[in-house]
Amino acid sequence: MADLVTGEAVALDIRVARLASRACAVLLDLLFQAVLLNIVVYVTAMTSLVADDAWTVGLTLLAVVAVIVGYPCAFETLSRGRTLGKMAVGLRVVGDDGGPVRFRQALVRALAGFIEFWLFYGSPALITSFCNRRGKRLGDLFAGTIVIQERVPASALLGPVAVMPPQLAWWARNLELSLLSDELAMTARQYLSRFWELLPEVRDSLGQRIASQVVAVVSPPPPPGVRPEILLSAVLAERRHREELRLAERRARRMRRFGLPAWGAAPAPVPAMAVAGPAPYGPPRQGPPAPPPFSAPQPGQPRFLPPNEYGAGPYQNVLNPPRPPVPYPAGPAGGPPPQGPYQGY
Repeated sequence: MADLVTGEAVALDIRVARLASRACAVLLDLLFQAVLLNIVVYVTAMTSLVADDAWTVGLTLLAVVAVIVGYPCAFETLSRGRTLGKMAVGLRVVGDDGGPVRFRQALVRALAGFIEFWLFYGSPALITSFCNRRGKRLGDLFAGTIVIQERVPASALLGPVAVMPPQLAWWARNLELSLLSDELAMTARQYLSRFWELLPEVRDSLGQRIASQVVAVVSPPPPPGVRPEILLSAVLAERRHREELRLAERRARRMRRFGLPAWGAAPAPVPAMAVAGPAPYGPPRQGPPAPPPFSAPQPGQPRFLPPNEYGAGPYQNVLNPPRPPVPYPAGPAGGPPPQGPYQGY
């Protein structure tokens, strides 16, 4: 695992592609390029029957450049960082900031790949990947990119992060979420997953900034006085709930099309943040809501949970309540406690 820091200063947990998976993707791409080269060279060679030799040489050079450099550049730009080999293995090229790869970065990687793989048979890429902590080759170092693994085990995702706070269930049920982009939703999710690792002042300012971006694209507006992390948790939980319903309906239609009994609705996600009390359906209370108690971590569950020694913050009194004084044991026969060097402790 490695960390990427987005423009919102949110650290993302990513799974860097291993050398074996990258080698498989490169071999698949090279095989496809070799087959394509044989086809285009054969086609351009046929032009010598009806054209000058200079035309044949020029078209052959153009076809070779288009296959060797244009193929990875075009695929990574149009498919947001994936070639045919990467699609088969489950890899993707992203920028160092976690954003999608741009045309300039894809072009630099393709030009460097011609030197690394076609001229020196991959030895520079192999040596650089071994020496780099993130497994980058020369093209990644020049372009400022990194290859990540998209297909990860379900256990590595740790399940859902956000859950529905009951005090906002009535509001989230009627939300319009069509303008909420995947990038903004991922930023909010990563903020929640890193919530307890941020300093209180950074956590509040960053949460206000992300919450303001989310409020600008959803409607109706939230009730006043809701903390940013509670608001983001409600929006993301409702978004995930609607997506689960949509997938369940699609699965049921597919089962009915084949004459099979449709399964039930999608199972409800296991909450990571348990908020006590029944869900209110009336108008919201004025002022900020009471901080909810948090559930204990469960194996394989998400980590929107406080650490054991949670310091200052909005839930300090709830998570770390003051301990009652422990009475000192009485002496023999109900008399005064025994004297000793640790009496005051």
